[in-house]
Amino acid sequence: MKKINLLLILFTIIFQGCKDDDECNQLCFTPPQAFQFEIVDKESGENLFTNGTFDSNEITITDNLNNNESIEFSFISENNINLIQIGSIGWATEIVNLKIDISDNHIFNFYVDAERIEDCCSYTEYNEINLTDSEFELNSQTGIYKILVE
Repeated sequence: MKKINLLLILFTIIFQGCKDDDECNQLCFTPPQAFQFEIVDKESGENLFTNGTFDSNEITITDNLNNNESIEFSFISENNINLIQIGSIGWATEIVNLKIDISDNHIFNFYVDAERIEDCCSYTEYNEINLTDSEFELNSQTGIYKILVE
């Protein structure tokens, strides 16, 4: 019995020592953050989808850098909180310059320079994020951009 225990301990020590320092000990994956936008009245702070000013079916998002190609987005409507969510940015190294329009009204432009790092722990670095043509507030707790519309 002592020989079996000694062999088990010996094998455990041997196999623990077999590590390749060039490989990661633990692989991980971090998806890019989704960008969320709430469109609100600048004066009242009221959500313009909740109050009926805008219709979510009339949102268009195009990429100015790629022949005005349509960009996939989601509209989240829960508990009178209506958000536009773009989750397609940052899955690859890319630069996008998005134009967001609602009902033929230009609301804002959104520029992102994203770099996807593929390493032991894959993640996205954002070299630049810029929102123009509208005033906005960024909630650092939730990551939601509140777009102020007059």
